[in-house]
Amino acid sequence: MSNDQILILVILLSAIVLFLWGRWRHDIVAAATLLACVFTGLVAPELAFSGFAHPAVITVGCVLVLSFGLQTSGAIDAVALKLMPSSERPMLNVAALIAIGAVLSGFINNIGALALLMPVALQLARRQKLPPGRVLMPLSFGTILGGMTTMIGTPPNLIVASFREQTGMESFAMFDFTPVGLAVALFGVLFVVFIGWRLVPDRRQDDAGSFDTGKYLTEVRVEDDSDVIGKTLRKVEEMLEKADAQIVGLVRNELQVIVPHPRSVVRKDDILIIEAEPESLAAVLSSLDLHLEEAVERREESTNEESEQEDEEEKDSKKKSAKAKAKEKSPSKKTATAEESAADAAHIGETIQVESGEYVIQELGVMAGASIIGQSATDLQLRTLYGLNLLAVSREGRRSIKRLRTTPIQAGDLLMMQGAPESLSVFASEFGCVPLAARAIRIPSRRKAIIASVVLLLAIAGAAFGVLPAAIAFATGVLAFMVLRILPLRKVYNAVDWPVIVLLAALIPVAEAMEITGTADLIARGLLENIAQGQPIVALTLILIVTMTLSDFMNNAATAAVMCPLSISAAQQLGVNPDAFLMAVAVGASCAFLTPIGHQNNTLILGPGGFRFGDYWRLGLPMEILVVAVAVPMLLWIWPL
Repeated sequence: MSNDQILILVILLSAIVLFLWGRWRHDIVAAATLLACVFTGLVAPELAFSGFAHPAVITVGCVLVLSFGLQTSGAIDAVALKLMPSSERPMLNVAALIAIGAVLSGFINNIGALALLMPVALQLARRQKLPPGRVLMPLSFGTILGGMTTMIGTPPNLIVASFREQTGMESFAMFDFTPVGLAVALFGVLFVVFIGWRLVPDRRQDDAGSFDTGKYLTEVRVEDDSDVIGKTLRKVEEMLEKADAQIVGLVRNELQVIVPHPRSVVRKDDILIIEAEPESLAAVLSSLDLHLEEAVERREESTNEESEQEDEEEKDSKKKSAKAKAKEKSPSKKTATAEESAADAAHIGETIQVESGEYVIQELGVMAGASIIGQSATDLQLRTLYGLNLLAVSREGRRSIKRLRTTPIQAGDLLMMQGAPESLSVFASEFGCVPLAARAIRIPSRRKAIIASVVLLLAIAGAAFGVLPAAIAFATGVLAFMVLRILPLRKVYNAVDWPVIVLLAALIPVAEAMEITGTADLIARGLLENIAQGQPIVALTLILIVTMTLSDFMNNAATAAVMCPLSISAAQQLGVNPDAFLMAVAVGASCAFLTPIGHQNNTLILGPGGFRFGDYWRLGLPMEILVVAVAVPMLLWIWPL
């Protein structure tokens, strides 16, 4: 064993120990590993950061952005809600949810697929009176399994494809992973649906990873293309049950009906007052093709209406405003002069022209004694002076709300506001409101959802049929998202999981050093001679099991990067097809079911499911045994040795 081999083995084993220890984040460990290789001369300084230009890294980053764009546009909400069955049978509902998650995770990042479906899973658990973990863990495992079916479903597949290219062969194509991945996913999902979900421990929900603000009341308008036109309110409420929402009022011809009759037929331009959880709003809007009455996309249509209303209420508005200012407890607080107000209005008038994609949604809590108390959105001229929209109000479970724009705000109210971040910050500071912790609240747009879906399908087609390399195809898709404003430009880079990007970029040169120094061949030879004893099928099974074991405790992308050189060396020494061994790494790196730390999806459900560290193996161990039993024969059939 040479000095270089000893050095890289020590560095690699230290990295694995640090990955398992978990004291430092995986990107820090990967960066330290890379720099250690540079300082010891194993990686040339000029090649240290070459990994950041690697096609696999570019592809992973682009897929994350495209996945986030699909989420924010509401494309996935519509698919999920419309495909979910309206059944009282828990098995059927859980099966449908897992199947949807598995299919989605084949085409968007599997972490994004789980994040999208988690609110649906929690609502399903409440409706079926199931422990949330009995729905969340099967969903998590289903999305992990689904990610194996395509090259873009999970980072390990992209890494495996890139390592094949480094051997002098072409990269794996988009659907080369499908035969084996689909078989494993199908058997895994069937096992979870019929048997596995009962193995999940019955834990109470600890904390859904959010805060309880109660349900919001909001107004939605029935547009020309809405699915609810011509249906009775009772039928519409049945459709809303999936999103755990209900209708509490109806506005027709500016006349509000507080308790509408269930047999009332919904018409075009009706305004429904809906009570729903914040996270459910996107599902409500997508499932029925409804639009928030006060949303930014309706700004142009509603400006004239609001102007007329403001003319009629101008005198009353001024009186209320003066009265509210007189009640302010801080007389020293500066109030805007007429000139300042005019200047602010002129400035924010420019802000209103910003594309709707630049707007964010923020929840604000109204403090006791705040100057906003007693005033309504119309009194404050939210749109005219601040460029803001009041989307919904939560009032401690009470429904004492008329129209949103004319409802006087009270202490303790929670306001869901939409607008430019700077405007929201100024408004909150000026009127005594406290911004609440950010959480995922989306306003879907049918136009953006359609465009986002078309762009993604074109990118996938371009990569799948070899028109463009995968990195170029998906980078083009991201550029289209930015040009078409599918995503707010300020959020494009926030959509990228940068620790994963750094991890991949740092470990790629380390993996190359393992090959150059012959360390990969050395380890592979040891495994083959001492355990597999020259038997290709035993060696293939061993590679799969070792990869799965490492993936349970290490980041799956790191596991793939470490195991790819070993698998290629093992195949070369045995004189067999390396594709089967690379595919074994792809399957094993994705199948992390024993712990909450092996895959981010398992980590995401830890709190909402009320799980403990040792709860995962009860379902995870049978799952991993099943994966080995299904994957090995499929690998030998699809990728014969």
